[in-house]
Amino acid sequence: MRKSILAVFALLLSITSFAQKLPADQITGVWQCDDYKIEVFKAGNTYSAKLLWSKEMFEADGKTSKKDVKNPNEKLRSRSVQGLTHITGLVYKDGEYVDGTLYSVQDGNTYGLKGKLKGPNDLETRGYKGVPLMGKSFKWKRVQ
Repeated sequence: MRKSILAVFALLLSITSFAQKLPADQITGVWQCDDYKIEVFKAGNTYSAKLLWSKEMFEADGKTSKKDVKNPNEKLRSRSVQGLTHITGLVYKDGEYVDGTLYSVQDGNTYGLKGKLKGPNDLETRGYKGVPLMGKSFKWKRVQ
C-alpha cells in the first residue's frame, strides 16, 4: 500500500514538473468577464491594462462615458473612465503575475492584484486589500 501511494505521488509530481508555463507576453490582448472588458499591454518590464467596457461605464443615455468622480485626487475626477489604465505594475514571476495594483473606479480605492493564465485563453485574477485571501477573483476569457 505504501509503495502504491509513493508511486502515485511520484507520478503527480512528475506531471506537474513537466507542465509547460505559458510565455509571459501571453497575457497581452483583450480579455472579458461578465462585468468588464480590458486590454492588457506590456509597459516596460511590467503589464498594465486599460478599461474598455464595464456594465456601469456609461451614463443613462448609454453613450456618454462616466467620469472618475470617486478618485481621491480631485484633479482627476473629470477624466473619463473609458480607456482608463486601471491595472499597473503586474510582474511575471514563476508562472504568475504578481505585485500589480488595481484602481477601482467604483469606489476610488487601489487594491493589490495578482493573476495567472490557466490556458492561452483563460486568465484568473484576484484583487485584494492587504492579503489575497480577503479578495475577489475574476475569470476572464480572451476576446478573439
